[in-house]
Amino acid sequence: MKDEKNEIDKLIDNMIQNGDDFLQNLTPHLPHSIAESITMFNDSHKQNLKKIKAFLNK
Repeated sequence: MKDEKNEIDKLIDNMIQNGDDFLQNLTPHLPHSIAESITMFNDSHKQNLKKIKAFLNK
């Protein structure tokens, strides 16, 4: 089970990093209002992923 948790932790960290990278590359090409909405969505997504990670590491 410990190995599974480590793999899930890596997956969550990878999802967070990839989302940030995607956002960084995409937002300069979008209108400000859309970029702002996508940024807020990404922040919410990251918070949820971090909560999942914390729950799994209890």
